[in-house]
Amino acid sequence: MEDFRELGKRLSNWGRWGADDEKGTTNFITPEAIVAAALLIRTGKVFDLGVPFGPDGPQSGAGGRINPILLVSETGQDQAHFPGAFHYADDYIFMPLQAASQWDAIAHVHYDGKLYNGFPANTISPHGAKRCSIEQQGKGITGRGVLLDIARHRDVEWMQVGDMITPEELDACAAKQGVQVRSGDILHIRTGWWKKFVVEKNREEWLKGEPGIGLACCEWLSRHEIAAVCCDNIAVEALPGETDKEILPVHMVLLRDMGMTLGEILNFEELAEDCARDGIYEFFFCGPPIKFQRALGSPINPLAIK
Repeated sequence: MEDFRELGKRLSNWGRWGADDEKGTTNFITPEAIVAAALLIRTGKVFDLGVPFGPDGPQSGAGGRINPILLVSETGQDQAHFPGAFHYADDYIFMPLQAASQWDAIAHVHYDGKLYNGFPANTISPHGAKRCSIEQQGKGITGRGVLLDIARHRDVEWMQVGDMITPEELDACAAKQGVQVRSGDILHIRTGWWKKFVVEKNREEWLKGEPGIGLACCEWLSRHEIAAVCCDNIAVEALPGETDKEILPVHMVLLRDMGMTLGEILNFEELAEDCARDGIYEFFFCGPPIKFQRALGSPINPLAIK
């Protein structure tokens, strides 16, 4: 296995789009690619790929991430000061920005004192990320989406903890589905892991490991000029990983070296069933982040439209 630092250096996109670039591989999504993706909308079927944000979510509190807490601050009671019939209700939400379906900002991960494009890691402070924050993707991550249904390709309901997806398997799945991966695509990889959570409702079991891609897939993603990659697990990559000396090496290569935004905890179940029925695994994808200033991630409600 190639050392993640050597792999990251070889696949690095630092300087590719200029010394001040903070968008990374979403630069592959050109206006022409978006126009072409819009032509994939033929039936108007909309698939909601987001999971619910609420108390029944997958977070256990481990690592400081909890499920969202809703506080209703106004119910309409004690509002006699308004003339006439008017009353209103209002609320707040308290949550980590990565509690459910979400994008990792490129600044989310760093090593050796550097962020993507060589920006110093100390540009992240308690006041947020001055470089590579999620607001840099504010024009939206939208374009051609492609689903590679690895769980169905393996003929399983869901893959198992530590199951590693290889580049050869990505190629074989795409060939079997009859879909071609192109530059600027937003890739969706289904492992069935969200289905496991929905069926078993066991947070601790779901969070203790997962199936996902391995380090070798980083080169595959680079070669195909993928704009962003999304998965139905919590961290995109297989856990436990390929080495016990490093944690989340795929994150380090994709985010810090390649500048690839990652989508996590998506629900592909309805979309996957439809793709299996009609044999069409490409669609128009729309998943804009919320422009939280200097934030390291953002909740999303991503849509696939066919």
